[in-house]
Amino acid sequence: MKTWMITGANSGFGRILTETLLKRGDRVAATVRRPEALADLSADYGDRLLVLALDLRNGPQIEAAVGEAFDRFGRIDVAVSNAGYGVFGAAEEASEEELTQIIETNLIGSIRFIRALLPRLRAQGGGRVLQVASEGGQIAYPGFSLYHATKWGIEGFVESVAQEVRGFGIEFTLIEPGATRTNFAAGLVVSKPLQAYEGTPPRALLAAAENGTWVIAGDPVRMVDAIVASTELAEAPLRLTLGVDAYHHVRKALSDRLAALEAQKDVALASDYTPAELSRL
Repeated sequence: MKTWMITGANSGFGRILTETLLKRGDRVAATVRRPEALADLSADYGDRLLVLALDLRNGPQIEAAVGEAFDRFGRIDVAVSNAGYGVFGAAEEASEEELTQIIETNLIGSIRFIRALLPRLRAQGGGRVLQVASEGGQIAYPGFSLYHATKWGIEGFVESVAQEVRGFGIEFTLIEPGATRTNFAAGLVVSKPLQAYEGTPPRALLAAAENGTWVIAGDPVRMVDAIVASTELAEAPLRLTLGVDAYHHVRKALSDRLAALEAQKDVALASDYTPAELSRL
């Protein structure tokens, strides 16, 4: 039996993961904005489920929730930073509030959650942290610039922190699903449109989502099974890409970036001091 802590457990991956773990006999500390959202699971699983109210924009509340989870269960084997949402619209269409809220939730909130976990994981001798990022932490769609900013940002943070704490037995995995049949779209904030962007790529993407031509093949249950299975591996993978589209999109993005880097190799190598110049500095 393992003990987990999961943010954003009221819906999507968080809800499916919470149900899956409880059914197999694990214990879960699940955070939600509205505790009543998990009333049915609380009734079914009793003391194996701890439901905590948490808004990731509230730093003190994050610290309190993490502390209560460790106090209740004694240890957390796997923590899943899952809570987040998307904002759709061209960059200049987003309001200042939309910009601030998504960064405070997806990026700063996730960073605060991980920072609150670290001293406790060190004290217990290690543990695993799964950060739900996205294929959108490796690629970019037009119209999702604010969302991508948070996902690329959290990927960089996790990749750095993973190196900082490896010696303490703390391992990280970035979960990178592609488009998945969860209720992500229901929570999507759509910015007020500007006429200037009619006929541009963001509008085409939104139209594809609305008229059903954007086929979403990702199965959230299969993805959750893969996420759980990854925690059984002797060594945590730094990244876990999930979905056919995600695999091909990320592969193309990485290949294109590598090709662009190689094309600029001579420029890069000619931009340092020469050994003779360094010797005179």
